[in-house]
Amino acid sequence: MTRHRIALIGLGMAVTPHAKSLLELVPRVEVACCMSPSAPRRSAFSARFPFPTADSLEPILQDRSITAAAVLTPPSTHLDIARRLARAGKHVLLEKPLEVSTVRANELVGACSNAGVVLGVVLQHRFKPAAERLAAVLRSGCLGPLVNCSTSIRLWRPQSYYDEPGRGTKARDGGGALLTQGIHTLDLMLSLAGPIAEVSGYAQTTPVHRMETEDLVCAAVRFASGAVGVIDATTAAYPGGPERIALIGTEGTATLAGTALTVHHHDGRREELAADASAGGTGADPMAFPHDYHLAVWRDFLDAIETNRPPRVSGAEALKVHRLIDALLAAGATGRPVEVR
Repeated sequence: MTRHRIALIGLGMAVTPHAKSLLELVPRVEVACCMSPSAPRRSAFSARFPFPTADSLEPILQDRSITAAAVLTPPSTHLDIARRLARAGKHVLLEKPLEVSTVRANELVGACSNAGVVLGVVLQHRFKPAAERLAAVLRSGCLGPLVNCSTSIRLWRPQSYYDEPGRGTKARDGGGALLTQGIHTLDLMLSLAGPIAEVSGYAQTTPVHRMETEDLVCAAVRFASGAVGVIDATTAAYPGGPERIALIGTEGTATLAGTALTVHHHDGRREELAADASAGGTGADPMAFPHDYHLAVWRDFLDAIETNRPPRVSGAEALKVHRLIDALLAAGATGRPVEVR
């Protein structure tokens, strides 16, 4: 078995499920370095995990034995870090979103492609067992062609969440309810129902929050397949609830609610997968979920490196949800239908 030396870049809120996953992947991986310029963050991290730390990117770039690095820093830093890692020949696993704009996201994907390194993106909802089962149901064709796919993302983030410097701003995060929270469910929806051709709708910041970017989006969408549906996304829905993707086919319906799945067939058959015990990050604690899905992301990423194939969520795949989010925000800003390009 190939043993990979791995680095973690950024020791903030997003690091915990990654560190827990890497502990479970020993001896397939060895964590060589965990970097943060913040001494308090390095100290807090070292108290929880037995991994070496560093205060700069240079030791990671210079260590030729390091195979890959996970980038867990704010979105506005992703392009520069990923470009430097790619130039040093390191494979990159990147926390969502790719970057703060689709222009910068395209640059990032191109830099990794040109350097010949694997780029994976942490959009872990695709790896939930219920989501994987629903994908298999759709591949089987037993629901028939889809006529409707509607997605509801009704989450809660208190004002204290947005009071953190830079959070919910265009400069650091690139967006709000869509790019920071809804991106997971929107990516999963696209992977299940296929591309969206056109959107119409509204995007706004409600009086619930003081923030620069949107906390509420309501849209009607038309899929390339001809199916239609709605997207309803917000971080203003106290106390938050499971995200839902509801699919109607000519031969049955399916509803994915958080980590639970229900499928009803026209012939009377019914299939159910019960939800797991996690809160799913729908409420005030955005990290209230198990690390199982991140572990699956890591396994797929390592497999991709070893077999020279794209990860399930590659840079090219992640760009699809960025383009959808651009169209949703453009429709909200202009009040006119917008094609998804």
